[in-house]
Amino acid sequence: MVATKRVYLLTGMPGTGKTTIIREALSRSERSAGGFYTEEIRVKGARQGFQIVTLDGETAILAHIEIHSPYRVSKYGVDLSNLERVAVPAIERAVKHHDIVVIDEIGKMELFSSAFREAVMEAMESGKLVLGTIMLKSDPWADKIKRHPAVELILVDRTNRQQVLRRLLQWMESPRS
Repeated sequence: MVATKRVYLLTGMPGTGKTTIIREALSRSERSAGGFYTEEIRVKGARQGFQIVTLDGETAILAHIEIHSPYRVSKYGVDLSNLERVAVPAIERAVKHHDIVVIDEIGKMELFSSAFREAVMEAMESGKLVLGTIMLKSDPWADKIKRHPAVELILVDRTNRQQVLRRLLQWMESPRS
């Protein structure tokens, strides 16, 4: 069954391919998309942090082992100023100018920012299609998003990636009223 909801969020354990599914779906879709995704920063195979990559090509470090910040997730210091300078405006531009708003990801690091949380809510209430990933672990704010009536939440694992990709492509291309 094709999802009819306007917000499609993938969740699952790290490394199951959620971002890869989104990037693959976007590359196959005719719809215009804006927003951002996150990707690992690796040096000699070791993860050093994460960067924000907007769909229009801007990048900024989100978190890194060498960032000293009061906002920390595990060994990573989180740079909220970069999140609010790059990711939040990317969401806002996508709401104004694109068919699909990509928010990858709604996770622990991003939830430190009230501006980010506001941008997520505005995107969800915009009437636009919103495609993103959300943390699997329980968090009061993220759990509220997962239960939102506009949200279709899909659990991704290593065995269902192709099925999720097909379902996502159908959702992206289905006509909207």
